[in-house]
Amino acid sequence: MEYQSGFGNSFETQAMAGTLPVGRNSPQRVAHGLYAEQLTGTAFTAPRGENRRSWLYRIRPAAMHGSFTPFAGARSFHNDFGDGPVTPEQLRWDPLPLPQAPTDFVDGLFTMAGNGSAAAMQGIGIHLYAANKSMAGRFFYDADGELLIVPQQGRLRIATELGVLEVEPQEIAILPRGVRFRVELPDGAARGYVCENFGAQLRLPDLGPIGSNGLAAARDFLYPVAAYEDLEGDFELVAKFQGHLWRADIGHSPLDVVGWHGNYAPCKYDLRRFNTIGSISHDHPDPSIFLVLTSPSDTPGVGNLDFAIFPPRWLVAQDTFRPPWFHRNIASEFMGLVYGAYDAKAEGFAPGGASLHNCMTGHGPDAATFEKASHADLSKPDVIADTMAIMFETRAVIRTTRQALEAAHRQRDYQACWADLRRHFAP
Repeated sequence: MEYQSGFGNSFETQAMAGTLPVGRNSPQRVAHGLYAEQLTGTAFTAPRGENRRSWLYRIRPAAMHGSFTPFAGARSFHNDFGDGPVTPEQLRWDPLPLPQAPTDFVDGLFTMAGNGSAAAMQGIGIHLYAANKSMAGRFFYDADGELLIVPQQGRLRIATELGVLEVEPQEIAILPRGVRFRVELPDGAARGYVCENFGAQLRLPDLGPIGSNGLAAARDFLYPVAAYEDLEGDFELVAKFQGHLWRADIGHSPLDVVGWHGNYAPCKYDLRRFNTIGSISHDHPDPSIFLVLTSPSDTPGVGNLDFAIFPPRWLVAQDTFRPPWFHRNIASEFMGLVYGAYDAKAEGFAPGGASLHNCMTGHGPDAATFEKASHADLSKPDVIADTMAIMFETRAVIRTTRQALEAAHRQRDYQACWADLRRHFAP
C-alpha cells in the first residue's frame, strides 16, 4: 500500500498522468474525458485553517444513480437513542457475537448509544460492528457525520472514492462525511467499534504546556493515493441521511476518481505511534493527556467528541494510587478494549467489549485492582504492556438504545465488581 502523510495537509494525487488540471480546478474540458466535482466538508466561508474540500476528477459524476427508496437492511444500525429516561447505572457488555449468517460491514452494524442528532449537527452515535463477508456489489456513504472506525478483530480493506486504506487492529480509520466506500475483509470475520461524529470534524488537540511535540503526530496520519475502478454492473448505493437508511440502484462503481487534490479525504492512524505523556512525580493525571483527536463544540475547551486511548506505558508516580482513581465526571464515557487487559479492571472487560459511565455516575477500579494497587511496591515502576483501550467521551449524556440494554451480551451483574470493596475506615 502507498500513502501520503500529514494530518489535514493539502494533497494531490493522480492514478493517470495529466489528470489534474494546472492553474485552475474546473477547466472547460477535463483531461481524459473526466468530470470535475468538488466535495466540500465545511462551509464555503469557513476560515482558511478550518476549510475542508477536495476536487475530484472522475469517470462519472456522483449525481448518476437511480432514485432513493428506504433501505430494508441493517435494522440494528440507526440513530434512535430514545426519548425516555436514561439510567444512571454503570453498564458493561461482552463482545458483540460474530454473525453466523453471511453479514457485511453495513448489515453488521449494531447501534449501542448516542446523543444529539444529524439534524442538529452535534452529538455522536456509537456503534459496534461484527461481519464475516466483504461488501459485494454494495457501496455506502454517511451524510450524517464522519466515521471513526476502530478495528478490534480482523483487518479492513476500505476502498473509497479517493483511494484505498488497509486498517488492522490497533489502527483507526477516519472516513469524512459523504465519502462513498466499500469494506472488504481480508481475514474473514471482523469486529470493532464505530463512532459517528455529527459535530465539527475531528482534529488534533492543542498541546498547550506539553509543547510542540507529544500525543499523536500529524506526520503519522496516512492518506490514500488515487486508485480508480472503471466497472459497470448492477450495484447498490446505500446512504445514511438524517438518521435513516436509503438505497439506490447504480450502474457503475462510484469509486471511479482518477485523480484528486485537496484536504478533505479519508485517513488512517496507527495508535501504537501515540507518544504517551504521564506523571513522573505523583498522582495519576487526567485522561485528557491520552487525547488522540477531538471534535470541538461551541464551548471553548469542551469537546463534542474526544477520542482517547490507554496504550502501553510506564507508571512511576510515587506515593500515588497508580491506576485510574475513583471518579465522577460531568462528561460521559464509552469505553472499548482492542487488545489485552485494561489496568483498572482485573476481569470482565474483554477485548471487543464495552462499558458506559454516564454523567456523574461513579466508577473506577474494581475491588481486586484497588487492593493490589493499594499495597504495590512503589519503589519499582509498573510497565503496562500488551494493551490498547479506547474511549469516546462527550459533553452530553450518552443515551443507550433499547437493543443495547436488552442485548444478551450485556453484563447485568457489572456492579458486582465493586461489591467486595472493603471498609477500611479506622477513626
